[in-house]
Amino acid sequence: MTSTSEGEHIEQHEQEPMDVRIDMPWGYVVGRWYGNRQVRPILALHGWLDNLGTWDKLLPLLPKHLGVLCIDLPGHGYSSKLPEGIAYHFVDYLCVILRIMEEYGWQKVSLMAHSMSAMLCFVFASLYPHRTDLLVSIDIVKTRYRKPASQIDYLRNNIEGYMVEDERFANAKRQEPPAYTYSELEQVLNKGSEYSVELENCRHILERNISRSTKFPAKFFFSRDGRCKYYTEFHTSPPFAAELARTIRNVPYCVIKGSESNFIDEQSDEVIGILRENNPHFELHEVQGTHHVHLNNAHGVAAIINPFILHHRPPHLETWTVDETDETLPEVVKEFKLAVEDSENVKRRKRKSNL
Repeated sequence: MTSTSEGEHIEQHEQEPMDVRIDMPWGYVVGRWYGNRQVRPILALHGWLDNLGTWDKLLPLLPKHLGVLCIDLPGHGYSSKLPEGIAYHFVDYLCVILRIMEEYGWQKVSLMAHSMSAMLCFVFASLYPHRTDLLVSIDIVKTRYRKPASQIDYLRNNIEGYMVEDERFANAKRQEPPAYTYSELEQVLNKGSEYSVELENCRHILERNISRSTKFPAKFFFSRDGRCKYYTEFHTSPPFAAELARTIRNVPYCVIKGSESNFIDEQSDEVIGILRENNPHFELHEVQGTHHVHLNNAHGVAAIINPFILHHRPPHLETWTVDETDETLPEVVKEFKLAVEDSENVKRRKRKSNL
């Protein structure tokens, strides 16, 4: 086993973030890998219409022995938009997780998710509990359910909204979207989030969501794909959601609720009850804050997440380095080895799917 000094460990863990690009059939997903690249990181997924900037304030507070790979979901941030005429769907995002796992050769995945992506990871963990070794969900615990009449209205409005945005997308090269001053954009985002994103924190989301106007150089426009506003959600009836929860039996699962948010309400009680009863590793905590509690109160959220991570993915693996031969590595580290190779120059690798 190769010995490493404490200073070298710190240098490995606190190295500069690495931008990555992962090819997808329709284009690519981009991300940023923060911290340690010696072992499999936590995969961090943002909420609806946000991007990886949502984690800016939390990341410096997390344990240093694990890296965090934050991505922009398709249509968000700097990732590719889907082709004209193609609507976004919840299942597309599920496939993104699987494709990233395939890209890096991960047999398992550790997930940290907010809002829409917390719904996504609830379903992922229920479908692939044997491949999920840790899940942190911020302010949502299950998929959405609407009563039938409400669901009919939702589908109609969603289809019509998508058609409008798809036409705008087709005309985007010829007609620039409405432009705003940066201060106006902060106000738009603050109000559009129903004041969940505090005004002083809007810059973390805006950085990857806007482009400078060519017509008005002092102004900017939203560059995310407007069709994402009308993505097709994955709705589950209460019995189906309960059945999904029952499959998540031995997955370390930490849910953090913002005290000022109603995204986790009485409709979540059945699923929470099942998770508490069937999963000995389930935790539910409340932290002062809004739906974007991880952005507005990062210290409060980190105080919950850090012991959870340290318990379920402790730093003892750091005694092993990637210089070991396959024969001397423990099995769990062998699993990480493929993710480490070529980490400084991440490229699409064609390999037999292990799904």
